[in-house]
Amino acid sequence: MRHQVKGSKLGRTSAHKKATMRSLSIALLTHNRIVTTLAKAKELRRYVEPLINRAKEDTMHNRRQVFSFLQDNFTTSRLFDEIGPKVGDRPGGFTRTIRVGYRMGDSADRAVIELVDYNDVKPGDVSRKKKRTRRGAAKPKSENADMVAPVVAEAAVEVVEAVEVVDVVDTDAPDAVGPQAEEGEAEEKKD
Repeated sequence: MRHQVKGSKLGRTSAHKKATMRSLSIALLTHNRIVTTLAKAKELRRYVEPLINRAKEDTMHNRRQVFSFLQDNFTTSRLFDEIGPKVGDRPGGFTRTIRVGYRMGDSADRAVIELVDYNDVKPGDVSRKKKRTRRGAAKPKSENADMVAPVVAEAAVEVVEAVEVVDVVDTDAPDAVGPQAEEGEAEEKKD
């Protein structure tokens, strides 16, 4: 029986689960948002939220407690110097989990877990009206569309022909440079 057993084992041994949660915590606190499976995201909340809560008060004891879990100096200092002061007024709920669909390989539920105060996208206007779908017969294509395509094709051919005419260089001109001009100079030297 599972009486009062908190959390999910995630199909791992306790050491493997601890290492997984440590690496996911470091990734989340470094990048502010990560994509993982839904089960890992839900379990990660249980580990990251207390760390962020400790970071609100910057004392040596709190730093050592956080470092004992993270084992990463950069992430620990970022947590206390940047993230902690930013979430100082928030009483809890520092992370948000959003489902994003299924993974291609094994159809596992995927989720984005992010820090709430680092959300770049602002929520949309709530007062928008719901879009309505019109049901009815499809409108036929306009007759002008069939007439425009050949005209556009003819115009493109005319532009290409005009460009070819401009690119042709008169080789009989005295200022022409090329093999024919060099042959003419060579014949003049022989005479």
